[in-house]
Amino acid sequence: MSLEPGATDINTDIATGFADPVHGSQRTFRRVLDAFAHPGRIVALDDAPEPPGTLNRASAGLLLTLADQDTPLWLAPEYETPAVCAFVKFHTGAPVMVARAEAAFALLSLGDAPLFEGFAVGSDDYPDRSATLVIEVPVLGAGAARTWRGPGIDGTARVAVAGLDAAFWQGWAANGALAPCGVDVVFTAGSQLLALPRGIVVDD
Repeated sequence: MSLEPGATDINTDIATGFADPVHGSQRTFRRVLDAFAHPGRIVALDDAPEPPGTLNRASAGLLLTLADQDTPLWLAPEYETPAVCAFVKFHTGAPVMVARAEAAFALLSLGDAPLFEGFAVGSDDYPDRSATLVIEVPVLGAGAARTWRGPGIDGTARVAVAGLDAAFWQGWAANGALAPCGVDVVFTAGSQLLALPRGIVVDD
């Protein structure tokens, strides 16, 4: 479709999505499933696009794969920019919510404490009606390692995620006490991510 003289293409300034939307999202979906099936395993989202603003590639690829018009999204203030909102709405159709409690997905950084407060944790009848928190961190596989155990882990695993302090792990323990309810977490850094599902217990 050609534009009238003087008209502006409103999509010109929106960051591009997957180079190959169908295959890129399929490959990303399989890698996200692998991360949830093996908590603590770092997976690379090689197909993730270059994102707008401070959003990292893994967060962008995850949202483009899992978010749609039926998955309301909450953005922490540093991500709630015109460029990020336009990127999300154009490529996924996901509505951006004002209240944390309305979100199926949330995008946060470590500076957005308290990280767990106010998000949906599901109910005994519908534990799946809880939020997934996508938390951007400096790096995966570095920093103080902790022992993870639970579904998908053979015995125990030592996992390191840079930037997490004692307050985060106290919040995670409180989240675990809500079982079978509670939020799930995905950590992202660069083009990598790892999953921390609600059933995982983390010790020093």
